[in-house]
Amino acid sequence: MIDLDRWMEIFETLRTAKLRTAATALAVAWGIFMMVILLAAGRGIQNGVRSNFEDDATNSLWIYSDRTTKAHGGYQKGRVIRFDNRDYQAMLTDLEEVDHHTGRFYLSGEFTVRHGREVAAFEVRACHPGHRYIEGSIITSGRFINDVDVRERRKVVVIGPQAVKLLFKGRDSIGKWIEVRGTPYLVVGVFKDEGWEGENSKIYIPISTAQTAYGGGDRVHQMMFTIGDASLEQSQRIADRAKRLLAARHGFSLDDEKAVNIRNNVEGAQRFISLFDSIQLFVFIVGAGTMLAGIVGVSNIMLIAVRERTKEIGIRRALGATASMIVRQIVLEALLITSASGLIGLLTGLGIIEVVRSYVPPNDVFRNPEVNLAVVIGATLVLIVCGVLAGYFPARLASRINPVEALRAS
Repeated sequence: MIDLDRWMEIFETLRTAKLRTAATALAVAWGIFMMVILLAAGRGIQNGVRSNFEDDATNSLWIYSDRTTKAHGGYQKGRVIRFDNRDYQAMLTDLEEVDHHTGRFYLSGEFTVRHGREVAAFEVRACHPGHRYIEGSIITSGRFINDVDVRERRKVVVIGPQAVKLLFKGRDSIGKWIEVRGTPYLVVGVFKDEGWEGENSKIYIPISTAQTAYGGGDRVHQMMFTIGDASLEQSQRIADRAKRLLAARHGFSLDDEKAVNIRNNVEGAQRFISLFDSIQLFVFIVGAGTMLAGIVGVSNIMLIAVRERTKEIGIRRALGATASMIVRQIVLEALLITSASGLIGLLTGLGIIEVVRSYVPPNDVFRNPEVNLAVVIGATLVLIVCGVLAGYFPARLASRINPVEALRAS
């Protein structure tokens, strides 16, 4: 391996066969490069899709009210179903599987929020304390809304990083007052959300405060619950019980699919797990196909290369070279070409991925492409080994040819 004369001879052989060397190197580099890109793209798609659900509890039920589409119990169709605080309490009483829970009171549009001379517009969410667990809000400073805030209708607010940036210029905001549409609120906490970026621009107030301050009475627009480690079948049964309870309270038909909508995130999680599995399988198949094409290409080129050198091999044998020396020479050539070109393909692919990560902003479809280096390096080694074997077997056969017959080869 450290014979300088042998390596100089190898480099000279590669130099005199530029086209063959380039074709072999391109096949190897392209195979590794495409595998790196495909694996990173598959991971980027997975990360993008998963980001839409990182901020929502996957073991939750979200219940929305709507209009009836069927006449029932003496009521005409087209009736608006309106949830209230009593519905919310009834759900907590009757559904023993409920873990964390919250109602939402919708405040339409963005609210003008002021702190001193700084003014910005934010969406305000009115909710219960359990909302932070369902929405995946991470408290970075202070606290979230608590039961006392709701019971006493306190004017407290929990703000996101965008509010801290725009209203407080990044400075500490806990214990400071802000005005939301002219009403003062005490900042008791700061949160962040690792899902959709828009979640970081929202601020939270107690649902009871919003109902009182903004003319909501006891109205609840939406109810959300987590249901522990319930299976898919169990979650479906809980959702059915919730709908039966609301149907009895509001007098609509159980067959009416529009009166109340229940979003079962356990079902959604199962669907996306299947989607991720499909993406991984697709990337594996395409990557394996790319690797196979690279291996076949290298093998064909090495076979042709050895056949073209039959006369050269005869001359070497006539001058006293042994069969093992011939095989070693060709194997080292194959090893050098596949190793160098494999490394080039790997580094090029990783470089492009880094450029994409730096300049393509994350979104809901594609974000943070990455590859498992162990997998890619393993695939590179496999391709190198296949390239070496592709040179070894034809070289071994050629080295056994009678020197006189080899010299007669045209």
